[in-house]
Amino acid sequence: MKRKVILETIFASMAVFLITLAFFIQWLIGENPFITSMFALAFIIGGYHKAKEGLFDTMAEKRLNVEFLMILAALAAFIIGNYSEGAILILIFSISGVLESYANARSEKALKSLLNLAPETAVLYENSEEKEVPLSEVVEGNILIVKVGQKVPVDSIIIEGDTAVDQAAITGEFVPAYKHVGDKLYAGAINLEGSVLIRATKSAGDSVIQKIVAFVQKAQADQPKSEARIKRFERYYVYCVILFAILMMVIPPFFGWLSTDEAIYRGIIVLVVGSPCALVASVSPAVLSVLSNASRAHILIKGGSRLEGVNAVKAAIFDKTGTITTGEPQVLRIESGETEALKTIERMLYTLEQQSNHPLAKAIVKSLSDVKPIKEITTKERPGYGMEATYQDSVWKIGRFDCDISETLRIKLDEAMNEGHTSVHVIKDDQLVAFVVLKDTIRPSMLKLAEYLHKKKIHTVLMTGDNDKTAQALGEKMGIDSIYANCFPENKVTIVNKTKERFGHVLMVGDGINDAPALTQADVSVAMGTATDVSLETADIVFIDDNLLSLTKVFKLSRRLRNIIRVNVTFSVLVIVGLMIGNVYGQIQLPFGVLVHELSTIGVILNSLRLLFR
Repeated sequence: MKRKVILETIFASMAVFLITLAFFIQWLIGENPFITSMFALAFIIGGYHKAKEGLFDTMAEKRLNVEFLMILAALAAFIIGNYSEGAILILIFSISGVLESYANARSEKALKSLLNLAPETAVLYENSEEKEVPLSEVVEGNILIVKVGQKVPVDSIIIEGDTAVDQAAITGEFVPAYKHVGDKLYAGAINLEGSVLIRATKSAGDSVIQKIVAFVQKAQADQPKSEARIKRFERYYVYCVILFAILMMVIPPFFGWLSTDEAIYRGIIVLVVGSPCALVASVSPAVLSVLSNASRAHILIKGGSRLEGVNAVKAAIFDKTGTITTGEPQVLRIESGETEALKTIERMLYTLEQQSNHPLAKAIVKSLSDVKPIKEITTKERPGYGMEATYQDSVWKIGRFDCDISETLRIKLDEAMNEGHTSVHVIKDDQLVAFVVLKDTIRPSMLKLAEYLHKKKIHTVLMTGDNDKTAQALGEKMGIDSIYANCFPENKVTIVNKTKERFGHVLMVGDGINDAPALTQADVSVAMGTATDVSLETADIVFIDDNLLSLTKVFKLSRRLRNIIRVNVTFSVLVIVGLMIGNVYGQIQLPFGVLVHELSTIGVILNSLRLLFR
């Protein structure tokens, strides 16, 4: 794309030089065949890229387009001897093309930088020997070594060594992240401190980086509804303009209203001023500029159609863990009854929760890192409920299963819930024998976000698997309008659908892991970047840096995009209508029509490029 912008700029500059030189020579010596040749050369050079683009599009889509219409108008101007007007028409048309290509190039800049994140090679570590191989040969399970200053080649976990990594390009976090054995590394992160051995958890093609690239590519290919409508309009409008131009050339001379030369002249003006160049350019540059602006703020948006939908949102639904909380809970204590030894409970907790990817499970495993796991035990995960295993003829469950609770543990459980804490139950043969008390930190940005949404009169909803007391304490602290507790994945889908029935357009923010079914039901789905690879597959919008306040920027960008598109479309239509009416009454000369029409196109594109900033 950068090469295309450079070539189009060079060609347009050459056309400017030739036209300027032609006018200068014309001023010095008057009309001359050499001057006509210079205008013709400027016409060919300036119109080359647009003519090529129009020809290929016409052949591919088997229909005429705006580019074809403009080339036809310029050729007609040359035929009737208006050489300078034809050359200037093509020149300004090519300049608008350069600006549009520039907008596209700016939007692709984030993609190009992402493509350069992962290295081209990796260093395999086998039998204490190092071997450099192409990145494409790395598969899941390979052991690799990453030295200081090198980039992590694939998504992986550390199996030996400690270090700090710079993963700002992936997560947006500019502070180095300290990593230890068992911690996850993203492809593209830069190793800052010490050499580490890592085990690839994915092949190179399945890494987070590649999924981000695919996400951005899909976003650029996405066509907003407003652009689709304009494309459909253009498909038939071009033929209408050509028909009107022919009628303008034929009918007035037939009835004696105009001379043949004057009618042909006005018909050519119809081709120029009636072309919907500015209208066609009203949407695409604006959308691409917004996508580029958002990507710089570590917000990935899967296309303009998703962003357009944000303006209609009347309710915002939030998952709790990993969304409005940091997703990094801390174990405060383990409360146990008198029927089971604490040591056995801790070993069972550690053994079963090791098998789960839930943030609560990870926090429990981290707090029990010195505990020895139970060997020869078969575990299974019950999605939405927790982990289950049979050990010494007893069925153990960890999570939020139904069970009997003694009065002693019920009192302790109520106390923890009243404090607003989260609990994980330890159950043996359907009897609660202990529970883990955890505290998850609310993201400071959530309080500001809730205030912003209330000002916009958007109804806020909290969904959580916690019990009623914990959910109410949390929701009231943040000023959430509706609170749903004890939610399982299937409950979340129901809540999203009910909210849609009540309010209409609904936005949901989740962590992208077990929220996937509910996210797919929302009109606009937003995922935090913590579970980046999953989020990129399920969500319309992803906050790579986990900053909830990014949602306020999304609303602002969506509103600005809508307003700029409306201004562009209205302005484009008014210019076309005004010039067409003026031409019918003979008030428009070709040079003026060329200038106003093409400047309107440039103005629309420049107006769209404002979305690159703020």
